[in-house]
Amino acid sequence: MPRKTKSEKIAENEENFEQVKFLLNMINEDNGVPRNIRKIAQESLDLIVNIDNKKNTPIVCASNCISLLEDIAQDLNCPLHSRTQIYQILSLLEQIHDV
Repeated sequence: MPRKTKSEKIAENEENFEQVKFLLNMINEDNGVPRNIRKIAQESLDLIVNIDNKKNTPIVCASNCISLLEDIAQDLNCPLHSRTQIYQILSLLEQIHDV
């Protein structure tokens, strides 16, 4: 299996971040999710949206989001459907590569 080129890795990272943004927006717009969980989901979304300012690399941004989301995944108030979405987001973020 050939190695991925830099442009392929960048495209894969962008695709993963787009999927993560979509899922985080779903959590933010769901009124059945407690406010504290929506707040942390919004913080994670803000980290991803601000990745373009070159302050952090994609891998640093992904690891910061992972640490935030792992905490709310363990929250007892988190609805099951949101917890499933959070685990899906975590698996997408773990696939982010440094370019």
